[in-house]
Amino acid sequence: MKDPFIVKYQAPELKIAAEFLTTWLPFLTRDLCNNCTQSLSTRVLSLDPDCSDGEPESLQLKEIHCDCDSDTNSLGSWKESAIEYVPQVTSTTLTIETATSNSNSPTVRLSWADMAQEEDELEQDDDAKQEENEEEEEINNGKPLVEEDQGTNVQKNSTLSREQREYLRFKNVKRKKDFICLERVNGRIINILDGLELHTGVFSAAEQKRIVDYIYTLEDRGRKGELRERTFSAPQKWMRGKGRVTIQFGCCYNYAVLKDGNPPGILRNEHVDPIPLLFKVIIRRLIGWHILPPTCVPDSCIVNIYDEGDCIPPHIDNHDFVRPFCTVSFLSECNILFGSNLKVVGPGDFSGAIAIPLPVGCSFFRSVLVLNGNGADVAKHCVPAVPTKR
Repeated sequence: MKDPFIVKYQAPELKIAAEFLTTWLPFLTRDLCNNCTQSLSTRVLSLDPDCSDGEPESLQLKEIHCDCDSDTNSLGSWKESAIEYVPQVTSTTLTIETATSNSNSPTVRLSWADMAQEEDELEQDDDAKQEENEEEEEINNGKPLVEEDQGTNVQKNSTLSREQREYLRFKNVKRKKDFICLERVNGRIINILDGLELHTGVFSAAEQKRIVDYIYTLEDRGRKGELRERTFSAPQKWMRGKGRVTIQFGCCYNYAVLKDGNPPGILRNEHVDPIPLLFKVIIRRLIGWHILPPTCVPDSCIVNIYDEGDCIPPHIDNHDFVRPFCTVSFLSECNILFGSNLKVVGPGDFSGAIAIPLPVGCSFFRSVLVLNGNGADVAKHCVPAVPTKR
């Protein structure tokens, strides 16, 4: 039975209230005990009308009633969380273009304990950066780093658990799914971008640094011959727009017709290195945050490392890769062009019906572009020569 106070409001109003109060929960619960903090957080989250079907499937809420008679003025803590995040998938494998392949590539099983450890390390990087910024701000403003409260040193900022931070991050992901570009295809006017989705707010700056640094480590290992032969590829840059570095995991993809006549597609008899642990953590987030469906867990990944002037020419991704698939952008923003008939203007230069920016965020979050439907199968796409490293 709903609270009579709540029934007076419409669902959009409740959703706005839930999001607003969720953002301010650390402040609202700062002087509450643990149980009251947990109870209030549960009550706030219950305002969201989409809470039952809009959250990650693994998010379970538990209300804990306050039964303590101790001093209620003591500082509350978020370390004992009212939100419990329980992973549902037992193992994952990746295709920072990710896709699910139709090949029977070997699966590397990974325990959730290992994944949780990797995620904790990502969060620690994020926390360290945040604390460093806060300390620098405090010093610049001439304020102390701790506050005195009844003779006891107390941290100024309350600490959220990893599960709570993840939930808040999930709720603040921006999702754009209404892309429209009408073109005539086979005599019919259709929306060639139907099925395209852009999710922003998925990875933080600290997470980007961790991921990019790891990719540079993989690139260095590839140049030293420490990866399988087909895993790493660094063609000669003989002209503008040619020669980007690629690193493949999970399955071996052939971009062009081979000398033996094999067409582009997944090579079933060739093997590359398995998907690294850190990339599996990325996949877990993509699935858990409803960016990719749990019925299509990526098991392959192609990392493209662009230097200035590198590009990806117009193409439709091979159907050896199951739809949907996605691409994650790091380091610099660029445009991706879509159109049923993309034209080559010059080396690394293309023209098309519409250009969609792939943002890395105003200063903090990075984007994920999901390709499905017409956006994956009707419209070609390409990345013109990039102005900076990405």
